[in-house]
Amino acid sequence: MAKLNKNQGKLIVFSAPSGSGKTTIVRHLLGIESLNLEFSISATSREKRGKEVNGKDYYFLSSKEFKNKIKNDEFLEWEEVYRDNFYGTLKTEVERIWSLGKNVIFDIDVSGGLRIKRKFPEQTLAVFVKPPSIDELKIRLKKRKTESADKINMRVAKASAELATAPLFDTIIVNDTLENALKEAETIVGNFLKS
Repeated sequence: MAKLNKNQGKLIVFSAPSGSGKTTIVRHLLGIESLNLEFSISATSREKRGKEVNGKDYYFLSSKEFKNKIKNDEFLEWEEVYRDNFYGTLKTEVERIWSLGKNVIFDIDVSGGLRIKRKFPEQTLAVFVKPPSIDELKIRLKKRKTESADKINMRVAKASAELATAPLFDTIIVNDTLENALKEAETIVGNFLKS
């Protein structure tokens, strides 16, 4: 799958620090029929949380299964986020979406997004979603009320490193006002798919 046929579809990558709003933007774009997008479901070796469903939220694999798939070159990109805690994009997932005649949209971390862009530079639009400031990011993460203060501080520290990679992406959307960010994303993605 290293050589993909151009007419098979395009790859739209959205990456951002946690709390920047990329998931909200991706969900919005998925609702626009004319863009013909299908969401790429990631694989992970972590345990299911809450009401997560295999094949809908993630493809849940054991650590051993994940490592075997790495060995067999079954991933487009993958990363070991914490020890034995893997996330990645299966090549079969991209093939599944393209077989439906759709373009693939990713809500993915910065390093995974850049790996896809490097592998398929012509077919990929890599979009970085930037919060207006680190302070605003911290406020948004606190408002979620889903994580401890320690976890929020970890995410904020990681965000600084991720923000440094923004210039490596094709385009940057500053999510200051959600309505404007959604419109900008629609325009950018729409223009790329027409090109």
